Order: sequence, then C-alpha cells, then structure tokens
Amino acid sequence: MVLTPTADFASRRATSLARRIAIAVPALLLGGAYISELGFGLYPCEMCWWQRWPHFVALGFAALAFFVPLPRLWIVLAASAMLVSGAIGGFHAGVEYGWWEGITGCAMTLSGDGASALDSVMNAPMIRCDQSPWNLFGISLAGWNFLISTGTAVVVAALVLKPAVKETV
Repeated sequence: MVLTPTADFASRRATSLARRIAIAVPALLLGGAYISELGFGLYPCEMCWWQRWPHFVALGFAALAFFVPLPRLWIVLAASAMLVSGAIGGFHAGVEYGWWEGITGCAMTLSGDGASALDSVMNAPMIRCDQSPWNLFGISLAGWNFLISTGTAVVVAALVLKPAVKETV
C-alpha cells in the first residue's frame, strides 16, 4: 500500500494520539486507585490488585512506544494489556453484583507502624471481593475499570490499526 503524503501524515497523527492515550489512561487509572486507597481508605481486594497489574504492563508498553522502533506494535500491546484489565474488572464487577461466584480469598493491608506482626495481621481490615466499597451512578470501581479500560483499548487499537485513507482526486 502506497501512502500519499496526506495519508501518511494522518497515520502518524493517529499513532501519536494513540500513544498518548495509551500512556495517559493507565497512569490516570492507577493514580486514581492509589489516591482512593491512600487518601480515602478504599483498600483493594485481591481482584482489585489483579486489575492493576495489566495497567502497569500497559504503561511499560506505552513508554516503549515513545523510544523503541515499531511504536504501533507497542501501542497494540498496551491496548491488549488494558483489555485484560478491563476483562478482570468486568469479572470483578459481576462478582460484586452477584451475577456469578468469585474467588474465595480476600486481601488485607498491614500497617508498618512498628507493632508486632501478629497484631498487624489480627487488626488488618479484611477486604471482600464480593462487596463494592464505593460506586458512582450504581457502577462500582471495578465496573468503571471495565468500562474505561475496555473502551480505551478499543479506541487505541482502532487508531493504530485503521488503514490509512488514500487521497482521491
């Protein structure tokens, strides 16, 4: 496929936008997760942690797209990682809404205040995966992660993978 100068510019522009979205959205979602945890006491359950790991991976891939050859490959991999986080978020939201069974383990946070390890474990809050600690418009944080991550992954992939439009005369 031969790209005209206009089509080549449009393709580079779409790739640049996709790259910026691919790094910004996971960073904002992770930032929001840590602010809600550390600032507002909304501690994550085990499945919440599962949703964070793909965002870290997406950040890494998106960062590589700025410095390593084949940026479109790294952007597609970042979008794939966001899609994985969205899928985990969708599963987690379904558990919270009681649509299906979830995992049996729960996560707890330990404080490093110098108390004995046993006291820290015994006094740590138990975070259940089947209860939403907060929601907005009836949608839990896991549900929002599903919507935002999946939507962003689709947009980023569409920007990078769409064929360049040929200029017609």
